[in-house]
Amino acid sequence: MVTVYGLSNCSTCHKALAWLDGQGIAHRFIDYRETPVPEPVLRRQAEAIGWEKLVNRASYTWRGLEQARKTPADDSQWLALVGEYPALIRRPLLVRADGSAVSGFSEKRWSETFERQVSGR
Repeated sequence: MVTVYGLSNCSTCHKALAWLDGQGIAHRFIDYRETPVPEPVLRRQAEAIGWEKLVNRASYTWRGLEQARKTPADDSQWLALVGEYPALIRRPLLVRADGSAVSGFSEKRWSETFERQVSGR
């Protein structure tokens, strides 16, 4: 079972969920405006790929921030920022049972992430 964090009205999240369904991969979807991504998940992902890749800097939300807010100094400031503006998290954020995560949807990357599971069907 994987958990997919995103926004209910996001077309990319819809594509990602349809892809998971098509591959027969069990998942649950959590709208992170209603239920925030747990801090340990965000920290783990930020350690793996960095906040710069975890946060969608092309979003309207990011562009609307004051310039001073766009340069958090440490993890606690990043966590506060995405806590206040959850739509900043690149979506969807897929978290596997082993704790590994992938941000954003790319059919190729998700296929690689689930290679054994997809090819073993």
